[in-house]
Amino acid sequence: MARDFSRTDRIADVMQRELSVLIREELKDPRVGMITISEIKVSKDLAYAKVFVSVMMEEKAKETLEGLNKAAGFLRGQLARKMTIRVMPQLSFVYDDTTIKANRISRLIDDAIASDKKDNES
Repeated sequence: MARDFSRTDRIADVMQRELSVLIREELKDPRVGMITISEIKVSKDLAYAKVFVSVMMEEKAKETLEGLNKAAGFLRGQLARKMTIRVMPQLSFVYDDTTIKANRISRLIDDAIASDKKDNES
């Protein structure tokens, strides 16, 4: 029977939970506000981890990413203390705009449905 999740998937899952807590409780950078870690992709050799984050205020996304990438070394060190893996991946934070795109598409669909209903009623 094949495994459902690879080792990198399990590590990414634990990293996501621990990193969320670290950012919320220990990161004091004022540039980093309300964020959500949507996904973490870890390379097979565990050398790199790409952390996808969505930001509540879209206009502050660049500033937030600068703060997170500046704190990447600190966060990596804190993660290494909490997780028991031999190599802690180097963190790279990337803006994830999929929720914003999904909301825009949803609004367009809602508008099209409303317009279609209005045309059918006329």
